[in-house]
Amino acid sequence: MQAELFILRLSRNSGVLGLAGMPFTSQIFSTHIHSYNEVPLNYGILLVRPLLEFSKEDMYKICLGGCKDWVEDPTNQSPLFARNRIRMSLNNLSSSTFKSELKAVISACRMTRLYVNQFCYSLINEAVVIREHGYAIVDLKILNPSKIVDICLSKFISLVLQFISQRQRPIRGSALKLLLDYIRTFPCKNSLTAAGCYLCPDPGSRGSRVLVCCSVDGPLPLKMEVFESFSDQKLQCHVLNEVEKIIEHGKSYASQLVLDASDVHFMDVTPELVLTKAKRLNIISESTYMNIIELQREETDRFKSKAEDKTNSEPKHEADIVSTFKPGQICYFMNRFVITWGMKENIAGGALSDLFTCGMDLVGESWNCSCMSFIVNHNTRLEMRTMIESDWLYLGKLSKYPPPNNFEQQGAIKSREIEQMMEKKTLCFHYACVSAQKALLLLKSIPVAARRSLPVLVNLHGQLLSIPTVEFSHCPRLIVQAEFKPKIPLGGGHSSFI
Repeated sequence: MQAELFILRLSRNSGVLGLAGMPFTSQIFSTHIHSYNEVPLNYGILLVRPLLEFSKEDMYKICLGGCKDWVEDPTNQSPLFARNRIRMSLNNLSSSTFKSELKAVISACRMTRLYVNQFCYSLINEAVVIREHGYAIVDLKILNPSKIVDICLSKFISLVLQFISQRQRPIRGSALKLLLDYIRTFPCKNSLTAAGCYLCPDPGSRGSRVLVCCSVDGPLPLKMEVFESFSDQKLQCHVLNEVEKIIEHGKSYASQLVLDASDVHFMDVTPELVLTKAKRLNIISESTYMNIIELQREETDRFKSKAEDKTNSEPKHEADIVSTFKPGQICYFMNRFVITWGMKENIAGGALSDLFTCGMDLVGESWNCSCMSFIVNHNTRLEMRTMIESDWLYLGKLSKYPPPNNFEQQGAIKSREIEQMMEKKTLCFHYACVSAQKALLLLKSIPVAARRSLPVLVNLHGQLLSIPTVEFSHCPRLIVQAEFKPKIPLGGGHSSFI
C-alpha cells in the first residue's frame, strides 16, 4: 500500500513529506460540527493504522488462521484506477531486491518527515504566540529563518497559516515561495496577503516580529454554522485504552528515533531529485531507480491527460451558508469563534451602578429595560460579520457622549428634561456610551490588522449591537459571549508517527 502511494505521489510531483506515505496516526476534520461540545474536545477524528506495515499476504494468513471470511473488492482488478495500475506494475517487479530498496527509500522519506515535524513543533513552541482574539505573532529573532532549510521553514509557515485561516488545503507553489521570501526578510517592513492570511510587521516591534491575521478580503472558510444549544448535556469522548497505548508507544518510539539532522537524508532535496540522491547514497540500485522512473513517467502522462479532460468540468455546487441565528442557538463563526446570545428579562440596578457616573443610586432596585424591544426580541434573528472601519468610527462617536455627572445639580435643566433623561431608553444609551469607551480601550491593544477579523453582531438592518470579544454591547439586557475555539489546532493535531 505504501509502495503504491509512493509511486502515485511521485507522479504528482509530491515533495519528500508526501512521499513518506501514510502516517501511523493522523487526524481528519469534518467540514461541519454538530454541537458546541465537539469544538473543544478532540478537534476531529483520530485515525490509527496499526496494520499499516502488514502486507496483503499477511492479512490473508491472519484471516485464514482465525477462520475469518473476507471480501474482495471487484474494482481492485480494474486498470481504470491509478492505484490498481500501479499495484499490477509493482507485482511484475516483485523481486525481493526491488521491494526492499523501495521500502528503504520510503523509510528514508518517513525519517525526514518525522524530523521536520519535530523541528517545526519545537519552533512553534518557542517563536509563536497565539492571542485570544484569533491572531498570531511570530518572533523572527527567535525563529532565525535565514538559518532554517526550506523544507522545515515551509512546514512551519504552513502550520501557522493553516491554523489562523482554518483552511485544510496545504500551501503550495508560488504562494509558498512568496511566503518563504517574506519571512526571511529581516527586519520585516512590508505586508503580504497569502493563503487566507494577512501578514505585516507587529506594531512596536520594528520589524522583529510578524503579525499573522485571518484575511477577510479573500475567500473565507465556511463562514457560519448554527446549531442548537444543549447546555445540560456534556459530550463524553472516551478513547480505548488499547488505542491510547498505541499512541503513547508511537510517541515514545518517534521521539527516540531521530536524534540529529545528520540522520536525515532528504532535507535539502527537491522533489525531482529524491530518487537521484537515494541512488547516490546507495539506498536504491540503478535498476530499481530506472524501474521507479518508468512507473512514474507512465502515471505522470496519464495524470496530465486526465487533467486536460477535466478543464471543462462543471463548477462545484457551493453549500448554503446560514447567515442568521436566534437566542438559544450557537453560531460557529469562520471556524474560529463560538458565539452565543440571549436576553435578560430584567436587570438589577446594582449590576449597572459601576457603569454610570451620574450619581444615581440604583443599588437594590429592579430595573426593567424597554429599549431593546426596538432593536431585538426573543424571536429576532441576528447576523454575524467581521468588524469594519465604520464600527470603529461608530464606537468613537458613541464614546463622546458620556452621561451627565450629576442630574440633580444641573439646575438649568427643566424637570421634564430630567424625566426624559431618566427614561430607560436614555439609561441604555448611557450604558452604550460607557461600554463603547471600554471597548475602545481594549481595541487599542489589538493591532489594526487583527481587528478586521473580530466577530460583530448586528440586526437585520445592519445596526451594530455587540462586539463580544471587546465586551461592547448596546444594552445590558443583550448578553453575547464569544470564545476563540478554532476547529483545527495549531500543528494540525497529533504528530505523524513513523
